[in-house]
Parts: sequence; C-alpha cells; structure tokens
Amino acid sequence: MMHQCWRPVRVMALLAACLTLASGVLAQDDAGTTAAGNPARTPVLSDGPGLAFSRQWLESRAAALANSAYAPRSMAADNPLRALDYDQYRRIVFNPAAAIWRSESVPFQLQLFHPGWLHTEPVDIFLMDNGLARRLPFATGVFDYHPSLDPVAAEDAGGYAGFRIHYPINTPARYEEFLVFLGASYFRAVGRNQFYGLSARGLAVNTVGSGGEEFPRFTAFWIEKPAPESQQIRVHALLDSRSVTGAYHFLVKPGDTTRLDVEATLFPRQELTRFGIAPLTSMFLFDSTNRDRYDDFRHAVHDSDGLFIVQANGERVWRPLANPVQLQVSAFGSSTPAGFGLLQRHQDFGDFNDAEARYDKRTSLWIEPLEDWGAGHVELVEIPTGEEINDNIVAYWHPAEALQAGNSYRFRYRMHWGQESPDLQRQGRVVDTATGAVDGSDERVFVIDYSGGELIQDVTSDPDAMAITATTSAGRITDVSGTLVEATGHYRVYIKLEPGDAEVAELRVTLNAGGRPWGETWLYRWTR
Repeated sequence: MMHQCWRPVRVMALLAACLTLASGVLAQDDAGTTAAGNPARTPVLSDGPGLAFSRQWLESRAAALANSAYAPRSMAADNPLRALDYDQYRRIVFNPAAAIWRSESVPFQLQLFHPGWLHTEPVDIFLMDNGLARRLPFATGVFDYHPSLDPVAAEDAGGYAGFRIHYPINTPARYEEFLVFLGASYFRAVGRNQFYGLSARGLAVNTVGSGGEEFPRFTAFWIEKPAPESQQIRVHALLDSRSVTGAYHFLVKPGDTTRLDVEATLFPRQELTRFGIAPLTSMFLFDSTNRDRYDDFRHAVHDSDGLFIVQANGERVWRPLANPVQLQVSAFGSSTPAGFGLLQRHQDFGDFNDAEARYDKRTSLWIEPLEDWGAGHVELVEIPTGEEINDNIVAYWHPAEALQAGNSYRFRYRMHWGQESPDLQRQGRVVDTATGAVDGSDERVFVIDYSGGELIQDVTSDPDAMAITATTSAGRITDVSGTLVEATGHYRVYIKLEPGDAEVAELRVTLNAGGRPWGETWLYRWTR
C-alpha cells in the first residue's frame, strides 16, 4: 500500500519530508540487520527503577512550566544533522526488527523517527509499564544508515524526532502504521484501508491575525505498554510554547474508524485571544469548481472537500472548500456544536484519476466535543496555494472567551479518523458541488447534488414536493430549480447568481420536503 508523503504545512515547512515513503512505514517487514550487516538492536531504556507517572503529575508539571520562561529545545546551529538535505535524510531508515514490543505479546509496536534535516527539535520519549516511566535514550543501532552518510553520534541527535504506532489494522497477520506524531504538535491517523491525508494538532495559536502564527510543540511523550489482549493504547504528551503549556492524554483505538479520545489541560503563560481547539489541517488545490485554473490530467486534487458541522440545534451544514485567490476566514455558529470536521466525500477513483496519490482513499476527521465548550464558533481558514504540497486549509473551534494567564482550562473531545462522520445521514447529504458561467450573461450557475434516499419516490410522484430557499449576501438570485437525476438517484438543485458589482457573495441553500426541513444546509463563498 502506497501513501502520499508527509506534506509541508504552510509556513511550517519543517513538517515536509515524504517520510512515510522514505521509511517504508506501512509494511512491517522482517528485515533484521542494518546496511552494515549488524543485527538491529531493540532500544534500551534508561537505567534505574523508573519514575511513577500519573495524569495529575503531568498536569502539575505543565502548570509549573507555565510559571517559568519559555526555553525552546533545538539542535545547535553547527550540528551536522542540521546539514542533511532531503535525500540524505531519507537514507536514514528505522529498522523494523528493532520495533519496540516486537518480541513481546503486545498488539502494538512502536517505531522511531531520526532527528535531522528539518526535524531539529528532539523530543523525549518515555515508555510506561505498571505505572513506572523510563526514558528511551537515543540509539544509532536501531537505524539503517546508507553507506554514503557520515557516522552519526548519539550526542548530536539528542533524542528522537517522533514516533509512529503499528497495529494489525488491515489484516491480523500484518503490523501496519496507523498513527504518527512528528513535528510541533502535529499527528495523523488512518482508519482501516485508508491513506494518510489531513493532519491534526494539539493546539493552534494565532493562525490568523497580526504577529505571525505560533506553533506549540509536544516536547515529551509517555507511552503506556498495552496489555496482551488490549485493543487500545494510551499516549500522554507535554505541550510547550511561548504562550502556553499543556498536558495531553490520548486514548487510541484503531479500527474501521480509528478513534482518539483527547483530554487537554492548558496553562497559558499569557492571555490567549486567538487560538483554536482541536485544529485540523488539510489540502485543497482544485475540483470542478475551480478546474479552469489548472492544466492537470487529474479531475481533482484535495485531501478534503468540505467542512461539515452539526450545530447544537441539529442543523447540518456543508461548506465546500476552496482554494481562494486571497486569504479568507469564515466563522460558523455561536455555541458548542454536536461535531465538526473536514471530510473527503469523494471516494471513487474516477473522482481524481490519480493512481499514485490515491486521494480517493484519504481519511476524513470528525471532532466530537465530549462536553459543553461554551460560546464560540467553528473557524475555517482557506489559504491560496498553487501546489498540492502545501496544506492550505485549517479548521478549529475558537472559544469566545480568552484564556487568561495563571488559570487552567480543560477540553475533552473525541476524534474519528475514517471515511465519514459517525452520525452519517444517508439522505440529503451534499455529494457534489459544481459551478460555471451562464452563456450570454454575467451570471453564474451553481449545481448542488444531494443524496436522494427515500426522497426519490416522493419527488417522482410530485415535482413540487421539494421547496428550495436560496439567499445571497450580495448580487441577486435570478433562478432556482430542482430535479431528480434518475441516473444517480440524487436530487439536483440549480441556483443562478447575478453578482453585479459584488466581489464576494455568501450563498445559502436550504431544502424543505413536505413542510419539514430536509437535507443539509449548503453554504458557499463565491469570489470574483
């Protein structure tokens, strides 16, 4: 199974690497020696009896850290690992025979990332067994170094760059990667038979606004050794940055949909006014709505195609993503939603025609708050890009109240990495959006397809069974119509917009069947 490379994230180019391809992370093979012919050595834990670890201890440590000055940990400017280029870094490969817990009756295995190139901020990794944590010192013996590389000294590394977790997620006999933590506070997961796509972060700080974005990072991890029959694994992490510290607890259960329960306790060093809880980062280059801007053999290129929100009042909102010509920021709702996420609804190979990247297999990510987060909104940031290597979509929950220094704030939520949101409604989903010019006029036509479901018989017998309401913030709607597409079973809505002098128009479409709301609310931002 091939996976697309680890994509750089906007200005966070340090997350670029195509590491999954370089390291062969998905296939747990039986290689047992390094290129030099030496047997791979399982990482050895630090000496000593280990230190007692608890959630309370980690939160106390994060709180104490927030009362001290921020001290970033990074390799020295003259460290030879900084001088590695992309191709050289790819020639350092973790040996699967050295995977942690490989020789034990444990259903999970860990593999490690080497520091260097753009990954210049090593992290501390601790393994936990029976409540005791012991540090995992860096060891060169677990890596395969290409003969063309200079020898690496453990003291130059200073620690590992991150780690990935393997599990027999697709077949019982094969351990495959399904979760990776690497770079700042970024992590990614997949469900069964899926490819990596979008990423998650521990926290977003000042993604939009003056002063530049801040990227908090996980500086240390504590990974609990699972029981022999366990189907889940626990990971704890310490977050640190100039503005905030935090204690994170992850309970991970891989499967058809991989689930991560997250509990984050934040300790601001200073007042936080622009920040995002449960941030998601993805890529959208083009689809049928902006296809004319790209000379490409593929039909579409994106990791996610829309933002889906189930509001607290039950309204289901679908907002197709865009690759705008200028930065644009949108806000949705005013209270804690039932859930939100970036989804990849197009899941047929023919939607993309890309045999390598396989965008049709990219995972969706749904965020389910496990408590009331209070007032706030889901924020969507869309950033112009001309290349698919740049992640240009960010979404998160933005609380209305600022976080004050000296206080602590707890957020609990569940992440669902899978094909769709877990509360999938088969009837009335927006399955496609297209737009084009209207001959002989300045108008634009928007074509929206909804999954028909049980509606088919009603519309077939009574074309007026569906009432369509379309509004725009600028210009005017000149025509609205709908029809059942017999070839697909979808209900299709046509909207014509005459923009006039407007540069931007916010469109909204709702449907009503038999006197009751039906289907998702469709939102779209048109820009000239």
